[in-house]
Formats: sequence, structure tokens, C-alpha cells
Amino acid sequence: MSISLGIVGLGTFGSCFADLFKSHPLVDRIALCDREPERIEAFARKQSWQDKFRESDAYHSLDEICDSDLDALAIITQPWLHAAQAVQAMESGKHVYSAVPVVWLPDGDEMLEWCDRIIETCRRTGMHYMLGETTYYRPQAMYCRRRAAEGAFGDFVHAEGEYFHDVDDPGCSLREVERARMNSKAGGEWAETSKAYAQRGAVGGPMHYPTHSTSGPICIMRAHATKVSAWAYYNRTGDSYFGGEPSNETALFLMSNGAAVRICEHREIGISGRETFRIYGTQGSFENDRWCDKHGSTELSADEMRDPLPPEVSRALAAGLGTSDFYGGHGGSHAYLVHEFVDAVAAGRMPAINAWEAARYMAAGVMAHKSAIRDGELLDIPDWGEAPE
Repeated sequence: MSISLGIVGLGTFGSCFADLFKSHPLVDRIALCDREPERIEAFARKQSWQDKFRESDAYHSLDEICDSDLDALAIITQPWLHAAQAVQAMESGKHVYSAVPVVWLPDGDEMLEWCDRIIETCRRTGMHYMLGETTYYRPQAMYCRRRAAEGAFGDFVHAEGEYFHDVDDPGCSLREVERARMNSKAGGEWAETSKAYAQRGAVGGPMHYPTHSTSGPICIMRAHATKVSAWAYYNRTGDSYFGGEPSNETALFLMSNGAAVRICEHREIGISGRETFRIYGTQGSFENDRWCDKHGSTELSADEMRDPLPPEVSRALAAGLGTSDFYGGHGGSHAYLVHEFVDAVAAGRMPAINAWEAARYMAAGVMAHKSAIRDGELLDIPDWGEAPE
């Protein structure tokens, strides 16, 4: 069964996914939605889009595209909008792919409420939600899930995950990202909305965007965080970018399987960007692209670690993008994210990174931030259980 899909948000990140979604062989109709008309025009006039895009499928608001007869929406907008837009789309009868995180707000309690609301909306409407978490489909995560399924780790003992992204990283300056966001129409609206959070003293931090670091250990061990103690580091140079919020947060979690997990979310650190994890078990371990056990270690290439895509999908993506290197960014995860969502919608099945899984990534970070600004207080972490079969 083929599906119709609309892409909501065609900024820098959304544009990275547009050709992938359009080229997937199970997508027979593609729609575009953005408040900036020139972004739509950039794709609408491409010759390669004429087979699946029609002029009437250009939309300029979420309300408009939610009123359409499309099967699904890929929401790749600003992070503070994700949850509300996902709920609106599901209420309108659309399956939803959402860029990460589930939502980003200065108020952690409100973020947890949105996790609860997304899960409730999935249950009530029967619509599927998938979080586009890139770490889940990095080659290392795919490999480790295979080895875990074989029992090769034995019992899990310890894991570590980190997202080191200095504010001035030359590969992706967070100052430039923020400047671009605030120069959009949505950014102007957020500038006004965010004043209310500041007035009531809501303080965010890097653990409010935790999914790149928490998702690796959680998805491999198939366990969730139950308790956390965390600590904050505050900028000491008076850098206004941080606005009095922690620049770095480090957390230690107790997992439901008894393992301990250390997670770092650092935005002020003298190292090139790093988005990775390590997993240790009683029989085997994985670190730095190496499988290790009591007999030695084996270095692995990305191709050895990566799961194969279906041949017909690989051929279609290669043809659509005009290259055999069609995997995309974040460790080649983009093509897998697109395929998992499209295939799940077409097959009528629950996607791998569903609302219940996504909430586990988010809740761990929210509670870690609460602990960090309370000088390491040990806190319980809410959980919504497993996704229904």
C-alpha cells in the first residue's frame, strides 16, 4: 500500500529530508507546507518532483494541511512547536513523524505533560507517532541492538552516552542556529511567548534536549530510567548565550534492568562535536566502533554495523537523490528514519520510535535537569509503560 505524506517545515533541517521522503517508493503523493512561500517554491519547481507533487498540495499553514486528505505529516519545525503540532495533526486523522525533541520548553513539567498528551492522543485516535531520533539509526545502535537480541552482551552492567556540542562548534554553531530560528516568523512569535516563562522563573538547560544521548542506551538495553542524580556546570565567562542556565549537565541513572547509565549533555566543552555511546555487559561490550569480549576486540566499519535497507528502497533513494550515498546526515540515519516511518504507516504498524519510546528519552532528561538544579537530588522518573501491541 502506498501513502500520501506532507512535509511541514522546509527550513535547513526539513530540506534535508524532503527528497528522501519524496523518493521513497511507498510514497505516491507528496505535499509541502511552510509559512515562507519561497521554501515551497524551491522544491515545487524541481523537475524531479513533478511525478508526485501537484500545485494544490502546497500549503501555508498547519491548519490548511491538517484539513487535507493526506495520510501522514512529517513535522520538522521549531522545537517548541513539535508537541502541539503533533497533537493537532493526529487529531485531524494524520499519522505523525516529528523531528526531535518531542518538545523543547523552559518548563520541564510542561514537557512531561506534552509527553502524556501525545500518548493519550495516540491511544484515543489510533494514529501513530514517531520521533525522528537520529541516534536510534546510527550504525552503532543498529549493530548493538542485533547483538543484544542475540544475548551477546550477557547482563547489562553499565552504559555511557554523551552529546558534546559546544556552542561555538565550527561544524554547527549553536549561536547561528539560534539566530536563524529567531529570524523566522515562528521565532518572532516565540520571542514574545518565552517572556512568560522568564517572568515565572522557568529555567531550562541542555538536558531539556536529551534524546541524542539518552536514546542509545535505552533503545539497546530495552530498559528505562527509574532514578537519577545529576549535576550542573554554569558558564563562568558571563556569556549571554546561556542566560543563567547550566551550560553542561551530567547525570547518573539507575535503569529498570539494574544497570547504571552516565549521560552527558554539554554545550561548553573543548572538543569537537560528539554524539555517541558505549555499552558494557557481563559477556560482551561495545565502545568506539569495537565489539569487545573476553577473547579480544574487533573493529567494525559503518557498513558492517548498519542494517540493510530493502533493495527496492535503496534503489529508489539512490535514483531520487542521484547518488549511492543516500543515507544522509547524523551517521547516515536519515534514510532509515524516513523508511521506518513510511513503512510503518503503509503497513499499519507501530513505528519503532513510537510515543512511548520517545517519552522515555525525554523524561530521563527532564528529571535529570530537575536534579541538576537541585544539587544532585535523587529523583524518580515517570514512565508510561510499553507501547501497545
